Amino acid sequence: MAERMGERAREAVADAAVREAIASLSSHFGERLSIGRALREQHANTITWLDNEAPDAVVFAESVEDVQFVVRTCARHGVPVIAFGTGSSLEGQINAPDGGISLDMSRMNRVLSVHPEDLDCVVEPGVTRKQLNEHLRDAGLFFPIDPGADASLGGMASTRASGTNAVRYGTMKDNVVALTAVLANGEVITTARRAKKSAAGYDLTRLFVGAEGTLGIITSLTLKLSGIPEAISAGVCAFPTIRAACDAVILTIQSGLPVARIELLDEVQVRACNAYSKLDLAEKPTLFVEFHGTQASVHEQAERFGEIATDFGGGPFIWETRPEDRTKLWQARHDAYWACLPLKPGAKALATDVCVPLSRLADCVDETKRDIEEMGMIAPIVGHVGDGNFHTVTLVDMDDPHDVAKAKDFISRMVKRSLAMGGTATGEHGVGQGKRKYMEAEHGAATLDAMRAIKAALDPLNIMNPGKILP
Repeated sequence: MAERMGERAREAVADAAVREAIASLSSHFGERLSIGRALREQHANTITWLDNEAPDAVVFAESVEDVQFVVRTCARHGVPVIAFGTGSSLEGQINAPDGGISLDMSRMNRVLSVHPEDLDCVVEPGVTRKQLNEHLRDAGLFFPIDPGADASLGGMASTRASGTNAVRYGTMKDNVVALTAVLANGEVITTARRAKKSAAGYDLTRLFVGAEGTLGIITSLTLKLSGIPEAISAGVCAFPTIRAACDAVILTIQSGLPVARIELLDEVQVRACNAYSKLDLAEKPTLFVEFHGTQASVHEQAERFGEIATDFGGGPFIWETRPEDRTKLWQARHDAYWACLPLKPGAKALATDVCVPLSRLADCVDETKRDIEEMGMIAPIVGHVGDGNFHTVTLVDMDDPHDVAKAKDFISRMVKRSLAMGGTATGEHGVGQGKRKYMEAEHGAATLDAMRAIKAALDPLNIMNPGKILP
């Protein structure tokens, strides 16, 4: 009884703190603060099967000073603050399990400067990747990181996102030169300068890239840019088995062929894309590939890949250089998640990923495929296999406890398999809430203690996106 009374007292204190914080924020932000239920739920997890845990209020920031005001107010009252970009993260990163304030950064969407001669730019966190590339087009430059959603660049940095171009251009950790962030005490820090390299001090940029807003809130990013290639070719190639497709990928990368994109779709995903995106591909394990370079080099790369594919029973390799054909192909790839949903009407989609060393790719994908078939599930496989990263989209009937338990067991087996092969629980989706339970198995207790020490030093009140990453 005493324990229940103590819990109720703590809840009452917390509720009072939230009310006081909201009152203070409301007087400052006016109509830029909302406590409407629908908007609050839109600012929590809405895409995957994780529960929707809505914040107590939403504030729309328009400046660094706005972010500082929100963080300082939340710190004063001990209330959580969760940064929000576009809401496209897949592991519950934007949920508010302890309530608090969702800080919507979408209005901080200015491209602050572009330096073509240095191949970099400075942007606010609410700028999306498509918005940035539209801005850069006339300069002959582009930002190559392309997760399927039109995500915000602040969110992409926070989750250490990658995408189809990562095999050539790297992930967000390779393309963020510097950033500014508001810490839990309301102070602003700059992690680095625009110089391409530095040996001065701790690499705080890398610390914040992938921290999922648990250490601070990003307010600007300096990003690497690339020149738009002179020539681009893309194509598709079907294979008799999923292992044959993976083995072709391994040899392609090990041969040093500078492929820009190389994506795997199993036969179930191909069938879904055919129906959703109006393609007419053979329903076999298929690779989508793309090459960047000069006209001559692109032609040579495509021919060499065709030879490798043939060695593993693949073919024919059909490639296109017309922009409209390439666009249709890659839009179908980016729409893979939505294409899966009609395969099991009424089901929720659990999109998850793992990443293994390239040499273990075929083993990991093949064993995962065998699990799917033996467990009788619908779980298309699709992946950025050039760097050993692949996804499954498991379709789950949330009203069927057996189906839910089976899906959880499948995901657990997939992650444990990846870890046993020297891989990771997540190559690009991030940890959030969904992968927290695997952190100790991947990193070990001592490493987690070091992470907790960093968290405690920068966020002693634990107000910055609590309940994420650290178990």
